[in-house]
Amino acid sequence: MTEQRGRPSRARWVRAGSTWLRGRTATLRDAPFPRRLVAQLVHVHVLDTATRLAAQAFLTAVPVLFVLAAFMPQAVRNSVSESLRTVLGLRGASLDEVKQVLRSNRTQTTDAFGAAGVLVTLLSATSCSRVLQRLCERSWHLPHLSGRLAAWRWLAWLLVWLTALTVQGQVRSGFGVGHGLGIFLYLLTGALLWWWTQHLLLGGRVRWLPLLPGAVLTGAALTALSSASRLYIPRSVDRSVTQFGPLGLVFTLLSWLIVVFTAVTLAISTGYVVAGQGRLARLLSTPEPAPADD
Repeated sequence: MTEQRGRPSRARWVRAGSTWLRGRTATLRDAPFPRRLVAQLVHVHVLDTATRLAAQAFLTAVPVLFVLAAFMPQAVRNSVSESLRTVLGLRGASLDEVKQVLRSNRTQTTDAFGAAGVLVTLLSATSCSRVLQRLCERSWHLPHLSGRLAAWRWLAWLLVWLTALTVQGQVRSGFGVGHGLGIFLYLLTGALLWWWTQHLLLGGRVRWLPLLPGAVLTGAALTALSSASRLYIPRSVDRSVTQFGPLGLVFTLLSWLIVVFTAVTLAISTGYVVAGQGRLARLLSTPEPAPADD
């Protein structure tokens, strides 16, 4: 009898708790910025999302870069290696290993993969796009876009970013003009790419202007990390290779990807909070925040 009487009581507590949470979510837009930001970061699961993005990029997106480069002209391969050298600061043995992979015999690579193999590799690499789409949706508190509507967007995002990576070296060096111009161009192109990324992966459900703060924050964060990587990556690679051999490069790259995607996750999720603040929300016509989804 006591147990039976306890069950309705617990159910009432659960319903009351759910009602309270919905009420708190509805009034969250009126809360101070730090409180909104903390609630947003908890909702997005920053470390979990960043780790998933890093793992997918390492396991799928990075390999597809080398596979596609093997089918491209030598000038494109040189551009890819230059981008990796300039952006990550690779040098010495680590840079030689990358160049060796990109110089792999084109006929042997074509025979090994074929058109079907390349297609499968591309499709598997869209797993990174899918996780990134989920980050954008959680950041903007939107329901998940079905695969039927989003599939082409995953592939489009991957192809555009792979193309962008091939010219990052030239952008970062300011096309030979100077380091200062290179930093500005890197920031500008990064912000534009992440502006487009959010709009694409959200399926156009959020207008362009509210997405701008997140794009600027992401571009700025990645520009700062690009400068830091030129100091950190070479030393870390040399130390890791000395301790662990060839696996040292793997450990360093994976750990750096986690740092990069943590910055991306923080910037995009923070951009939502910034875009919903006071006058800026009215200026950008930011939509009213929806209740947090699970």
